[in-house]
Amino acid sequence: MNGVHLLIGFLLALCLHECTAIWCYQCNSAIPGCMEPFNWKGIGYLGNPCPDSEDICVKLIERKGAQKTITRDCLSNFRAFRTDIPADTYEGCRTAAKDVNLANYVNNTIKELDIKRDWYDETTWCFCFLDHRCNSATMSSSSILTIFIYLLYKALF
Repeated sequence: MNGVHLLIGFLLALCLHECTAIWCYQCNSAIPGCMEPFNWKGIGYLGNPCPDSEDICVKLIERKGAQKTITRDCLSNFRAFRTDIPADTYEGCRTAAKDVNLANYVNNTIKELDIKRDWYDETTWCFCFLDHRCNSATMSSSSILTIFIYLLYKALF
């Protein structure tokens, strides 16, 4: 019987680990519905769980004149290639950080490559982590499954 308790505890811990990841929309301006006003029916799905359990959702707004580009994703997916993420990633919107070490030793005259990441006039990072998908407080199906397994465990033992 002790082995059964250990197996159920392991399964519960595995489910709790997976259930703690926040769900975020992952889209960009090229996908209908991802611009403002946001329409989740237009992008066709309810988002994905973030790969890191301590992750947060991000909406990245980049402006060049009248053109606006919006990218929605998990912060861990941006960390690999963006160096302008603000240090303060708490709830709210902030301007991009300036990376003074970016492209110091590069002499490139092709401005379309944007190696200094200064093509956009304004870059704003918006962070949220208090709700799944940052616009609803509904309980996810994985959370309901966790509660059901816990109640079943309590009823049996």
